[in-house]
Amino acid sequence: MAITASMVKELRESTGAGMMDAKKALTENDGDMEAAVDWLRTKGLAKAAKKSGRTAAEGLVAVKVDGNKGIAVEVNSETDFVGKNAEFQGMVSGIADVAITVDSVDALNAAPMGGKTVAEIVTDKIATIGENMSVRRMQSITGDTVVSYVHNAAAPGMGKIGVLVAMTGGDDAFGKQVAMHIAAVNPASLSEDDLDASVVEKEKQVQMDIARESGKPEAVIEKMIVGRMKKYMSEVTLLNQQFVVNPDLTVADAAKEAGATITGFVRLEVGEGIEVVKEDFAAEVAKVGKS
Repeated sequence: MAITASMVKELRESTGAGMMDAKKALTENDGDMEAAVDWLRTKGLAKAAKKSGRTAAEGLVAVKVDGNKGIAVEVNSETDFVGKNAEFQGMVSGIADVAITVDSVDALNAAPMGGKTVAEIVTDKIATIGENMSVRRMQSITGDTVVSYVHNAAAPGMGKIGVLVAMTGGDDAFGKQVAMHIAAVNPASLSEDDLDASVVEKEKQVQMDIARESGKPEAVIEKMIVGRMKKYMSEVTLLNQQFVVNPDLTVADAAKEAGATITGFVRLEVGEGIEVVKEDFAAEVAKVGKS
């Protein structure tokens, strides 16, 4: 397929690679962005390949805990300004109250709220505030103890990042520390057992390709991969990560000292995984002038 300048720009921004290297990576992989990132990593040319989705949309994540259940729900708006609007915040808080009683976004949108459905409430708010909005996603978790934390809070219980931690034993103070760690470090899973096998296999293949570039024998490469995959697990799985509160301990070790067992977590960040196409400002002005 044809490699466009915008594709090269996107790859450069996401990896830190040079323009010619980015173009070659795309050419070698028929324009497949993900494969091009892996190609750059294999060649040692990706300075900082991004692991998570680009954050572009605005709005709020609200968290709520009721007994042994916690929910996090994301409600999107077009601008950050609306996220600071008291009317919008009131709606999001009400939606979170309803979300604790249901188990999916579809059920949430259809659930009653103030004499209407949640979907109807959102539609009404679109008309009064003048921006497109949507209840994008929600996640719930249960446990003996569920602790919540909001990072960059715009109002009580809602902000840019919402985290829930489920555990047995320990106390709320320790749970809050773990939730803050999750907000900051963004682990991919609780442990190795919870990590997507295809993700692990892909990372292993990338590391093997990188090692083979060194020209070392296969026997040496196999030993290198063991160490590299162990390091990878320590970076992406919560229990194996260095605890931000005390980097001398892993999160698992810190939990043991606190008499706690972490059984699960939820982390939602506003706009995660959404891409917004940004129009050239001059083109936007020209379009307005023609209208």
